[in-house]
Amino acid sequence: QLQLVESGGGLVQPGGSLTLTCTGSDRTMSSYAIGWFRQAPGKEREGVSAINLNGQRTFYSRSAKGRFTISRDNAKNTVFLQMNDLRPEDTGSYSCASTSWVDGSVWYLVDVFDSWGQGTQVTVSS
Repeated sequence: QLQLVESGGGLVQPGGSLTLTCTGSDRTMSSYAIGWFRQAPGKEREGVSAINLNGQRTFYSRSAKGRFTISRDNAKNTVFLQMNDLRPEDTGSYSCASTSWVDGSVWYLVDVFDSWGQGTQVTVSS
């Protein structure tokens, strides 16, 4: 089963930027759509962004659209989440997850995704 590891989290001031990386354990990662999810303390996990197998379709939450960019490099088994203009409400643990297929109606649904990474913490604070 594909294993995923996130990296790139940290502490950043409001307005700052971070790039999160999701690295897959093997080349099968190119056969999966990947989603990024965020969980803030005391809140449910929510979908932030997702990308299909070949990277030609991307999806964003309302809060992420225009500030975050998801991309992938299948040759390196990686998916990136570039986050700009970060806000305190972006704080949380960010996890990536894999699934066989996504479209606009399901990309943000936790139950659609099979394998999950452990998460990387993002804290936006001055």
